[in-house]
Amino acid sequence: MRPPSRPGIAMRFRFTPEQQAFRQEVLDFLAENLPPEPEGKLDDRLRGEMGWSGEFSLKLAAKNWVALPWPKEYGGLGGTAMQQVIFNEEMSYHRAPIGAHRRGVFYVGPILILYGTDEQKKKHLNAVTSGTGYYCQLFSEPGAGSDLASLQTRAIRDGDDYVVSGQKIWTSDGHRADYGWLVARTDPDAPKHKGISTFILDMKSPGVTVRPLVNMAGSHSFNEVFFDNVRVPKENMVGEENRGWYHAAATLDFERSSIAVFAGTRRFLDDLAAVLRERPRSNSVRHSIADLYTTVLVGQMLSYSIGSMQEAGRVPNKEASAAKLLSSELRQNASIAAIKALGLEGQVEDGPGAVRYGRYARDYLANVSATIAGGTSEIQRNVIATRGLGLPRG
Repeated sequence: MRPPSRPGIAMRFRFTPEQQAFRQEVLDFLAENLPPEPEGKLDDRLRGEMGWSGEFSLKLAAKNWVALPWPKEYGGLGGTAMQQVIFNEEMSYHRAPIGAHRRGVFYVGPILILYGTDEQKKKHLNAVTSGTGYYCQLFSEPGAGSDLASLQTRAIRDGDDYVVSGQKIWTSDGHRADYGWLVARTDPDAPKHKGISTFILDMKSPGVTVRPLVNMAGSHSFNEVFFDNVRVPKENMVGEENRGWYHAAATLDFERSSIAVFAGTRRFLDDLAAVLRERPRSNSVRHSIADLYTTVLVGQMLSYSIGSMQEAGRVPNKEASAAKLLSSELRQNASIAAIKALGLEGQVEDGPGAVRYGRYARDYLANVSATIAGGTSEIQRNVIATRGLGLPRG
């Protein structure tokens, strides 16, 4: 992306001809390959399948687009930060089902590229970029959410294995995953940020139990995972023993712009505006929707700024937290505005009175967690305050 034309006076983002050409290539691909959205009432199975398509991942793999920012030697395209921003923006706006490979790309792959052995890279990176291996993230625990360093799941060395015992919670797509990226405590006597190690865990290992957590919107993506003396070969440890916290913190910042949420909300608002055109609406409704569109545009510019920073080799720390905070609250506010604009019929999930088959009612329920998942709003504000504004830690 070209720099502003008048630095310090105006911010005028302009995509380069190469970036514009790449966006068009993505749009052409979506026009030809995007599967149709399910019509009618979404039963439990369809709700769980939305956003997930192994077949679509294979089509992306054929273009080396599964892990677009990864180096070519690992099956990626060697793409730039702005290419990734453009890619994520269009995939999200068009609701492309990329959930099958997303966690392998953004969570597992980066730590393996930095710290994995040659054998680990060969096995797992190829599984991700070929669109045939599915991964989950085994981080959060009932007593260790935002304060992840308080985790208590143990991994005790026993000969050539580590024996894992404990529990994880809120594991997205754990019921589908072939492997999990596990953080566990290998030295219980060390300070809480130390004594933690990371592993690649085969989810089919004896002693692993995955139980569904169905959210209040009726969708099953979360799970709780139990480990009952699960044996993990020592060669599955990623990086140095007891350095897992630092390994996880140092993973590559391929894309932290939150552009997918801003683009997805823009699509949400476009669809809502189409519904409201067929209904009487007050000026207050018009104003609320216009205000949300304005916030989307602000977020879009913030995302482009973050992508530009990354291309320049800068780490968008406070900026990424600002984007996450803004995007999370935007999602919630958009859902609330939709319910208010549609009135009682917007709250109906099933039956002849349900708007768009009850999707607005379910979105409202699902987005309650937006300011919790992926880092709470309180945590983001702390980052902005301490690292952005230089305020003392409380």
